[in-house]
Amino acid sequence: MSRRSFILFFKAMCSAQIASAVDFAMTLVLVNFCGLYYVYATFLGALSGGVVNCCINYKWVFCVSSSKSHIALKYMLVWGGSIILNTYGTYFLTECMMRMTWVDRLSNMHVSVNLFLLPKIVVALIVSFFWNYQLQRKFVYRDCFFDKLFISHKR
Repeated sequence: MSRRSFILFFKAMCSAQIASAVDFAMTLVLVNFCGLYYVYATFLGALSGGVVNCCINYKWVFCVSSSKSHIALKYMLVWGGSIILNTYGTYFLTECMMRMTWVDRLSNMHVSVNLFLLPKIVVALIVSFFWNYQLQRKFVYRDCFFDKLFISHKR
């Protein structure tokens, strides 16, 4: 991995962490203070995190040679898939986890925790690396990524 590739990856991961913080904060506020069902809160959290991620990526992570509308259209396609994967992945893992006997014992002991958080973290990490980063690098900001690699190899 070249130095430029590593820096690009590091900046993309920083952007993803900031977006994830917004996503998780929004989700927790909606669940704990607004009483929203965790699946809807997960969807809205992913939506808000996606907006933050797009803005940071556009301005800081990737150089942009295409028009904003061209980038936005490609980003929305990737983002839509990310929201679906995060929402349904969190729902599926949470529902599977809720069927486990030790989790049932926790709820019987009146332990007040957001049990969907562990599945949300697992799904967010998987989607972030295998979906978001890969598609943003290879599809959304493709021209910019390959321009940077080509320039770094010319030197």
